[in-house]
Amino acid sequence: MDRRDHTVRCAGLNLHVADWGDADGWPVLMLHGIRSFADTFEGLAGALQPGYRVLALDHRGRGQSDWDPGHNYYTDAYVQDVRAVAEQLGLSRFDLLGHSMGGINAIVYAAAHPDRVRRLVVEDAGPGAFDDSDGARRIRAELSRTPESFADWGEAEAFMREIRPTVTPEAIAARLRHMLEPDGGRLRWRYDHAGIKAARLDPDPARVVDLWPPVEALRCPTLVLRGGRSDYLSVATAQAMEARNPAVAWREIPDAGHYVHDDQPERVARAVTEFLGAAPAP
Repeated sequence: MDRRDHTVRCAGLNLHVADWGDADGWPVLMLHGIRSFADTFEGLAGALQPGYRVLALDHRGRGQSDWDPGHNYYTDAYVQDVRAVAEQLGLSRFDLLGHSMGGINAIVYAAAHPDRVRRLVVEDAGPGAFDDSDGARRIRAELSRTPESFADWGEAEAFMREIRPTVTPEAIAARLRHMLEPDGGRLRWRYDHAGIKAARLDPDPARVVDLWPPVEALRCPTLVLRGGRSDYLSVATAQAMEARNPAVAWREIPDAGHYVHDDQPERVARAVTEFLGAAPAP
């Protein structure tokens, strides 16, 4: 599978975008979760070949993108970044997929830009889940006790196994390869841990988005994928999203927690390919 990499400028930051598959294929833009990275979607990109061009953004403060010196890690800023990616990479119309925090950003962007988004996939995200769910409380607790650095890879892997017990050892190893980098004889996070932690644990209430209005405003066909064992998106919320907007349908992925495409990559790939269908002519 061919790969290209791009740099997009937004608000004084350099943002990295990975780009897989046919350069002339129908574009699908993918948005990762709070502590993840663009390459988490490489396997899903491969499942969409041939026909699709899959792009994935390293959100500001993560991966190969710049850290925001003002700790501006809020939905409005992320959506501004998505807008910059679409405009600077010439994505006039495309499909959009987001996991967790990326799902929130995808919903808000798609609601505001119905002319650009053909189809939307939301992985384990919905109204209220970010603030008031067992998963949200778990993530806040994880951020509170996550070390700034590790002595070695073994120590890092042990920590990840503790907080991600459902994720396979192979997925944990791949995740850590992208999330850590050497620094003074130790391994440190390749994301702005302090800034993201501050914005998540002590957010500006005025910038915390109410997701119901964007969900109700969606006009494109939308598929919500809920992990069958998710502690983040409840069945009741997924059902309510479907009930409030006829454009929204939801589907459960068995034997998956919140990290749906890590836990069940083949089932997620099958659900996404069935929903997107054959790639349209770009």
